[in-house]
Amino acid sequence: MTDPVNQDLQSLTLDAFHRAHGGKMVPFAGYEMPIQYPAGIIEEHKHTRQSAGLFDVSHMGQLWLHGEDAIAALESIVPGDIQNLAVGRSRYTMLTNATGGIIDDLIVTKWDNRLYVVVNASRKDVDLPLIAAAVDGKAEMEIISDRALLALQGPKAIDVLSRHIAADIKDMPFMSAVETTFDGIPCHLTRSGYTGEDGCELSIPTDAAETIANALVKHDEVMPIGLGARDTLRLEAGLCLYGNDLDETTSPIEADLRWTISKRRREAADFPGADRVMDELAGDASRKRVGLVPEGRAPAREGTVIHTPGGDAIGIVTSGGFGPSVEHPIAMGYVPTDMATEGTKVELAVRKKMVPATVTKMPFQPHQYFRGS
Repeated sequence: MTDPVNQDLQSLTLDAFHRAHGGKMVPFAGYEMPIQYPAGIIEEHKHTRQSAGLFDVSHMGQLWLHGEDAIAALESIVPGDIQNLAVGRSRYTMLTNATGGIIDDLIVTKWDNRLYVVVNASRKDVDLPLIAAAVDGKAEMEIISDRALLALQGPKAIDVLSRHIAADIKDMPFMSAVETTFDGIPCHLTRSGYTGEDGCELSIPTDAAETIANALVKHDEVMPIGLGARDTLRLEAGLCLYGNDLDETTSPIEADLRWTISKRRREAADFPGADRVMDELAGDASRKRVGLVPEGRAPAREGTVIHTPGGDAIGIVTSGGFGPSVEHPIAMGYVPTDMATEGTKVELAVRKKMVPATVTKMPFQPHQYFRGS
Protein backbone atom coordinates (compact mmCIF):
# COMPACT_ATOMS: atom_id res chain seq x y z
CA MET A 1 0.00 0.00 0.00
CA THR A 2 1.27 3.48 -0.85
CA ASP A 3 1.90 5.75 2.13
CA PRO A 4 -0.34 8.80 1.45
CA VAL A 5 2.00 11.00 3.51
CA ASN A 6 4.88 10.30 1.12
CA GLN A 7 2.97 10.36 -2.17
CA ASP A 8 4.23 13.84 -3.07
CA LEU A 9 7.87 13.21 -2.18
CA GLN A 10 10.37 13.46 -5.02
CA SER A 11 13.09 10.87 -5.55
CA LEU A 12 16.73 11.82 -5.90
CA THR A 13 18.61 10.86 -9.05
CA LEU A 14 20.65 8.47 -6.89
CA ASP A 15 17.63 6.88 -5.19
CA ALA A 16 18.57 3.38 -6.39
CA PHE A 17 22.20 3.95 -5.32
CA HIS A 18 21.14 4.92 -1.80
CA ARG A 19 18.86 1.92 -1.43
CA ALA A 20 21.48 -0.45 -2.83
CA HIS A 21 23.90 0.76 -0.14
CA GLY A 22 21.34 0.24 2.64
CA GLY A 23 20.28 3.85 3.01
CA LYS A 24 17.41 4.42 5.45
CA MET A 25 15.15 6.79 3.51
CA VAL A 26 13.18 9.58 5.21
CA PRO A 27 11.25 12.67 4.04
CA PHE A 28 13.36 15.84 3.90
CA ALA A 29 12.61 19.12 2.09
CA GLY A 30 10.11 17.39 -0.22
CA TYR A 31 12.43 14.50 -1.11
CA GLU A 32 13.08 10.96 0.04
CA MET A 33 16.65 11.07 1.31
CA PRO A 34 18.98 8.74 3.23
CA ILE A 35 19.28 9.71 6.88
CA GLN A 36 21.93 7.03 7.44
CA TYR A 37 23.47 3.85 6.09
CA PRO A 38 24.16 0.59 7.97
CA ALA A 39 27.36 1.90 9.58
CA GLY A 40 25.30 4.47 11.48
CA ILE A 41 25.47 8.23 12.03
CA ILE A 42 28.43 8.29 14.42
CA GLU A 43 30.61 6.09 12.22
CA GLU A 44 29.67 8.10 9.13
CA HIS A 45 30.51 11.33 10.96
CA LYS A 46 33.91 10.07 12.13
CA HIS A 47 34.73 8.62 8.72
CA THR A 48 34.15 12.02 7.11
CA ARG A 49 36.40 13.72 9.66
CA GLN A 50 39.14 11.09 9.15
CA SER A 51 38.86 10.15 5.48
CA ALA A 52 36.19 11.09 2.90
CA GLY A 53 32.39 11.09 2.91
CA LEU A 54 30.14 11.20 -0.16
CA PHE A 55 26.97 13.30 0.18
CA ASP A 56 24.11 13.50 -2.32
CA VAL A 57 22.92 17.11 -2.21
CA SER A 58 21.02 17.00 -5.50
CA HIS A 59 17.89 18.26 -3.75
CA MET A 60 19.46 21.73 -3.60
CA GLY A 61 18.36 24.28 -6.19
CA GLN A 62 20.90 25.09 -8.92
CA LEU A 63 20.55 27.97 -11.37
CA TRP A 64 22.48 30.15 -13.81
CA LEU A 65 22.15 33.90 -14.13
CA HIS A 66 23.25 35.11 -17.58
CA GLY A 67 23.96 38.65 -18.75
CA GLU A 68 26.11 41.70 -18.03
CA ASP A 69 23.58 43.03 -15.50
CA ALA A 70 23.21 39.75 -13.58
CA ILE A 71 25.59 40.91 -10.84
CA ALA A 72 23.76 44.19 -10.20
CA ALA A 73 20.40 42.40 -10.32
CA LEU A 74 21.48 39.84 -7.73
CA GLU A 75 23.06 42.50 -5.50
CA SER A 76 19.66 44.21 -5.35
CA ILE A 77 18.40 41.33 -3.16
CA VAL A 78 21.53 40.16 -1.27
CA PRO A 79 23.95 42.03 1.04
CA GLY A 80 26.98 40.12 -0.29
CA ASP A 81 29.65 41.68 -2.53
CA ILE A 82 29.12 39.97 -5.89
CA GLN A 83 30.63 42.78 -7.94
CA ASN A 84 34.13 42.16 -6.57
CA LEU A 85 33.87 38.37 -6.79
CA ALA A 86 36.69 37.13 -9.02
CA VAL A 87 36.07 34.69 -11.85
CA GLY A 88 36.33 31.15 -10.52
CA ARG A 89 35.53 32.12 -6.92
CA SER A 90 32.49 31.46 -4.73
CA ARG A 91 30.81 33.51 -2.00
CA TYR A 92 28.37 32.73 0.81
CA THR A 93 25.55 35.26 1.13
CA MET A 94 21.81 35.41 1.80
CA LEU A 95 18.57 36.79 0.44
CA THR A 96 17.16 39.40 2.83
CA ASN A 97 13.67 40.83 3.16
CA ALA A 98 12.54 44.43 3.70
CA THR A 99 12.82 44.05 7.48
CA GLY A 100 16.34 42.61 7.36
CA GLY A 101 15.32 38.99 7.93
CA ILE A 102 17.00 36.12 6.09
CA ILE A 103 14.86 34.56 3.36
CA ASP A 104 17.56 31.98 2.58
CA ASP A 105 21.31 31.52 2.60
CA LEU A 106 23.04 30.61 -0.66
CA ILE A 107 26.34 30.20 -2.51
CA VAL A 108 27.20 32.29 -5.58
CA THR A 109 30.03 31.36 -7.97
CA LYS A 110 31.26 33.60 -10.78
CA TRP A 111 32.14 32.02 -14.11
CA ASP A 112 33.37 33.92 -17.19
CA ASN A 113 30.02 35.41 -18.20
CA ARG A 114 27.46 34.06 -15.76
CA LEU A 115 26.71 33.41 -12.10
CA TYR A 116 26.06 29.96 -10.67
CA VAL A 117 23.75 30.01 -7.64
CA VAL A 118 22.88 27.19 -5.21
CA VAL A 119 19.88 27.62 -2.88
CA ASN A 120 18.34 25.44 -0.20
CA ALA A 121 15.85 22.79 -1.29
CA SER A 122 13.29 23.80 1.34
CA ARG A 123 13.29 27.39 0.03
CA LYS A 124 13.29 26.87 -3.73
CA ASP A 125 9.60 27.76 -4.02
CA VAL A 126 10.34 31.10 -2.33
CA ASP A 127 13.79 31.85 -3.73
CA LEU A 128 13.29 31.19 -7.42
CA PRO A 129 10.36 33.60 -7.96
CA LEU A 130 12.18 36.24 -5.91
CA ILE A 131 15.37 35.93 -7.96
CA ALA A 132 13.38 35.80 -11.21
CA ALA A 133 11.62 39.07 -10.32
CA ALA A 134 14.93 40.74 -9.42
CA VAL A 135 16.60 39.84 -12.73
CA ASP A 136 13.53 40.37 -14.92
CA GLY A 137 14.47 42.62 -17.84
CA LYS A 138 18.11 42.76 -16.66
CA ALA A 139 19.39 39.20 -16.96
CA GLU A 140 18.25 35.69 -17.77
CA MET A 141 17.62 33.10 -15.07
CA GLU A 142 18.07 29.48 -16.10
CA ILE A 143 16.95 26.81 -13.63
CA ILE A 144 19.32 23.84 -13.87
CA SER A 145 17.19 20.70 -14.03
CA ASP A 146 19.59 18.30 -15.74
CA ARG A 147 22.43 18.22 -13.20
CA ALA A 148 22.95 16.40 -9.92
CA LEU A 149 25.05 17.78 -7.07
CA LEU A 150 27.46 15.61 -5.08
CA ALA A 151 29.83 16.60 -2.28
CA LEU A 152 32.97 14.71 -1.29
CA GLN A 153 34.16 15.93 2.11
CA GLY A 154 37.07 15.06 4.37
CA PRO A 155 40.89 15.16 4.56
CA LYS A 156 41.29 12.55 1.83
CA ALA A 157 38.65 14.00 -0.55
CA ILE A 158 41.06 15.95 -2.74
CA ASP A 159 43.43 13.01 -3.11
CA VAL A 160 40.57 10.74 -4.18
CA LEU A 161 39.12 13.29 -6.59
CA SER A 162 42.54 13.98 -8.11
CA ARG A 163 42.53 10.42 -9.46
CA HIS A 164 39.48 11.28 -11.59
CA ILE A 165 39.49 15.05 -12.22
CA ALA A 166 41.34 16.33 -15.30
CA ALA A 167 42.22 19.70 -13.72
CA ASP A 168 44.93 20.02 -11.08
CA ILE A 169 42.80 20.73 -8.01
CA LYS A 170 45.33 20.15 -5.22
CA ASP A 171 46.30 23.83 -4.88
CA MET A 172 42.81 25.26 -5.41
CA PRO A 173 41.86 27.33 -2.34
CA PHE A 174 38.58 26.96 -0.47
CA MET A 175 35.66 28.68 -2.25
CA SER A 176 37.23 28.47 -5.70
CA ALA A 177 35.85 26.73 -8.79
CA VAL A 178 36.87 25.14 -12.07
CA GLU A 179 35.12 23.71 -15.10
CA THR A 180 36.67 20.31 -15.80
CA THR A 181 35.89 16.60 -16.31
CA PHE A 182 35.52 13.56 -14.07
CA ASP A 183 36.77 10.52 -16.00
CA GLY A 184 35.89 12.42 -19.16
CA ILE A 185 32.43 13.49 -17.91
CA PRO A 186 31.92 17.29 -17.86
CA CYS A 187 31.55 18.75 -14.38
CA HIS A 188 31.68 22.03 -12.49
CA LEU A 189 33.80 21.62 -9.37
CA THR A 190 33.87 24.00 -6.41
CA ARG A 191 36.22 23.51 -3.47
CA SER A 192 33.52 23.97 -0.88
CA GLY A 193 31.16 22.13 1.42
CA TYR A 194 29.20 22.40 4.65
CA THR A 195 30.98 20.04 7.04
CA GLY A 196 33.92 22.15 8.20
CA GLU A 197 36.22 19.77 6.31
CA ASP A 198 38.17 20.24 3.10
CA GLY A 199 36.44 18.89 0.01
CA CYS A 200 34.53 19.67 -3.15
CA GLU A 201 31.05 19.85 -4.61
CA LEU A 202 30.48 18.49 -8.12
CA SER A 203 27.66 19.67 -10.38
CA ILE A 204 27.38 16.85 -12.91
CA PRO A 205 25.02 15.62 -15.64
CA THR A 206 22.11 13.75 -14.10
CA ASP A 207 22.58 10.75 -16.36
CA ALA A 208 26.20 10.39 -15.14
CA ALA A 209 25.49 10.75 -11.41
CA GLU A 210 25.34 7.03 -10.61
CA THR A 211 28.49 6.33 -12.62
CA ILE A 212 30.39 8.99 -10.70
CA ALA A 213 28.99 7.98 -7.30
CA ASN A 214 29.92 4.35 -7.91
CA ALA A 215 33.41 5.33 -9.02
CA LEU A 216 33.93 7.28 -5.80
CA VAL A 217 32.65 4.66 -3.34
CA LYS A 218 34.92 2.04 -4.90
CA HIS A 219 37.77 3.80 -3.11
CA ASP A 220 38.44 2.48 0.39
CA GLU A 221 38.68 6.08 1.61
CA VAL A 222 35.07 6.90 0.65
CA MET A 223 31.84 6.07 2.47
CA PRO A 224 28.31 7.27 1.56
CA ILE A 225 27.00 9.66 4.23
CA GLY A 226 23.40 10.45 5.16
CA LEU A 227 21.50 13.42 6.55
CA GLY A 228 22.15 12.49 10.17
CA ALA A 229 25.93 12.83 9.97
CA ARG A 230 25.60 15.82 7.65
CA ASP A 231 23.77 17.57 10.49
CA THR A 232 26.23 16.63 13.25
CA LEU A 233 29.17 17.65 11.04
CA ARG A 234 27.75 21.11 10.25
CA LEU A 235 26.76 21.62 13.90
CA GLU A 236 30.30 20.90 15.11
CA ALA A 237 31.49 23.33 12.42
CA GLY A 238 29.16 26.02 13.80
CA LEU A 239 27.31 26.36 10.48
CA CYS A 240 23.70 27.49 10.25
CA LEU A 241 20.79 25.38 9.02
CA TYR A 242 17.98 27.36 7.42
CA GLY A 243 14.71 26.86 9.26
CA ASN A 244 16.55 26.18 12.51
CA ASP A 245 19.21 28.83 12.99
CA LEU A 246 18.04 31.23 10.26
CA ASP A 247 14.58 32.47 9.31
CA GLU A 248 12.75 35.51 7.97
CA THR A 249 12.76 37.25 11.36
CA THR A 250 16.49 36.78 12.00
CA SER A 251 19.03 39.26 10.62
CA PRO A 252 22.57 38.48 9.43
CA ILE A 253 23.93 40.41 12.41
CA GLU A 254 21.88 38.47 14.95
CA ALA A 255 23.02 35.27 13.23
CA ASP A 256 26.68 36.32 13.71
CA LEU A 257 27.15 36.57 9.93
CA ARG A 258 28.32 40.19 9.78
CA TRP A 259 31.50 38.98 8.04
CA THR A 260 29.41 38.30 4.91
CA ILE A 261 28.72 42.02 4.36
CA SER A 262 31.66 43.89 2.85
CA LYS A 263 32.63 47.51 3.48
CA ARG A 264 31.32 48.50 0.04
CA ARG A 265 27.88 47.01 0.66
CA ARG A 266 27.73 48.57 4.14
CA GLU A 267 28.56 51.99 2.73
CA ALA A 268 26.01 51.66 -0.09
CA ALA A 269 23.34 50.17 2.23
CA ASP A 270 21.29 49.40 -0.86
CA PHE A 271 20.05 45.90 -0.11
CA PRO A 272 16.68 44.88 1.39
CA GLY A 273 16.54 45.47 5.13
CA ALA A 274 19.68 47.63 5.14
CA ASP A 275 18.27 50.08 7.71
CA ARG A 276 17.92 47.39 10.34
CA VAL A 277 21.20 45.71 9.44
CA MET A 278 23.13 48.98 9.65
CA ASP A 279 21.56 49.82 13.02
CA GLU A 280 22.54 46.39 14.32
CA LEU A 281 26.06 46.73 12.93
CA ALA A 282 26.31 49.91 15.00
CA GLY A 283 25.51 47.91 18.12
CA ASP A 284 21.74 47.77 18.27
CA ALA A 285 21.24 44.00 17.82
CA SER A 286 19.14 42.73 20.72
CA ARG A 287 20.29 39.11 20.46
CA LYS A 288 23.05 36.97 18.98
CA ARG A 289 23.62 33.38 17.87
CA VAL A 290 26.09 31.67 20.20
CA GLY A 291 27.61 28.29 20.83
CA LEU A 292 26.58 26.42 23.97
CA VAL A 293 28.23 23.52 25.81
CA PRO A 294 25.92 21.81 28.31
CA GLU A 295 27.32 19.97 31.30
CA GLY A 296 26.86 16.21 31.40
CA ARG A 297 25.90 13.91 28.54
CA ALA A 298 22.27 14.88 27.83
CA PRO A 299 21.99 16.84 24.56
CA ALA A 300 19.92 20.01 24.35
CA ARG A 301 17.83 19.72 21.17
CA GLU A 302 16.15 22.33 19.01
CA GLY A 303 13.49 24.19 21.00
CA THR A 304 15.22 23.86 24.37
CA VAL A 305 14.65 27.04 26.40
CA ILE A 306 17.72 28.94 27.62
CA HIS A 307 17.57 30.56 31.08
CA THR A 308 19.75 32.76 33.23
CA PRO A 309 21.17 30.64 36.10
CA GLY A 310 18.22 30.01 38.37
CA GLY A 311 16.20 32.67 36.60
CA ASP A 312 14.17 33.77 33.61
CA ALA A 313 13.94 32.38 30.10
CA ILE A 314 16.17 34.44 27.78
CA GLY A 315 16.42 32.50 24.54
CA ILE A 316 16.11 29.24 22.69
CA VAL A 317 18.32 26.50 21.27
CA THR A 318 18.00 26.34 17.48
CA SER A 319 20.33 23.38 16.81
CA GLY A 320 21.70 20.86 19.26
CA GLY A 321 22.88 17.31 19.72
CA PHE A 322 25.89 15.17 20.54
CA GLY A 323 29.15 16.01 18.77
CA PRO A 324 30.86 12.72 17.86
CA SER A 325 34.24 14.41 17.24
CA VAL A 326 34.25 16.60 20.35
CA GLU A 327 32.63 13.76 22.34
CA HIS A 328 30.13 15.85 24.28
CA PRO A 329 26.81 17.65 23.73
CA ILE A 330 26.88 20.93 21.79
CA ALA A 331 24.24 23.42 20.75
CA MET A 332 23.63 26.76 19.06
CA GLY A 333 21.00 29.25 20.05
CA TYR A 334 20.04 32.89 20.50
CA VAL A 335 20.56 34.88 23.69
CA PRO A 336 20.45 38.63 24.51
CA THR A 337 23.59 40.40 23.30
CA ASP A 338 24.68 41.15 26.86
CA MET A 339 24.62 37.39 27.57
CA ALA A 340 26.57 36.44 24.44
CA THR A 341 30.10 36.82 25.81
CA GLU A 342 32.23 33.68 25.78
CA GLY A 343 32.24 32.08 29.23
CA THR A 344 28.78 33.35 30.24
CA LYS A 345 26.91 30.80 32.35
CA VAL A 346 23.31 29.85 31.48
CA GLU A 347 20.92 26.99 32.13
CA LEU A 348 19.06 24.81 29.62
CA ALA A 349 15.66 23.26 30.31
CA VAL A 350 16.44 19.69 29.19
CA ARG A 351 13.73 17.11 29.94
CA LYS A 352 12.26 19.20 32.77
CA LYS A 353 15.70 19.51 34.36
CA MET A 354 17.83 22.65 34.45
CA VAL A 355 21.23 21.79 33.00
CA PRO A 356 24.14 24.24 33.45
CA ALA A 357 25.77 25.34 30.18
CA THR A 358 28.44 27.77 29.04
CA VAL A 359 28.41 30.19 26.11
CA THR A 360 31.38 29.19 23.96
CA LYS A 361 33.25 30.23 20.85
CA MET A 362 32.43 28.47 17.58
CA PRO A 363 33.27 26.37 15.69
CA PHE A 364 33.26 23.52 18.19
CA GLN A 365 35.51 21.54 15.83
CA PRO A 366 38.23 23.53 13.98
CA HIS A 367 37.62 24.10 10.27
CA GLN A 368 40.02 22.28 7.94
CA TYR A 369 39.49 24.40 4.82
CA PHE A 370 42.47 24.69 2.46
CA ARG A 371 43.20 28.40 2.08
CA GLY A 372 46.06 28.05 -0.41
CA SER A 373 49.75 27.26 -0.42
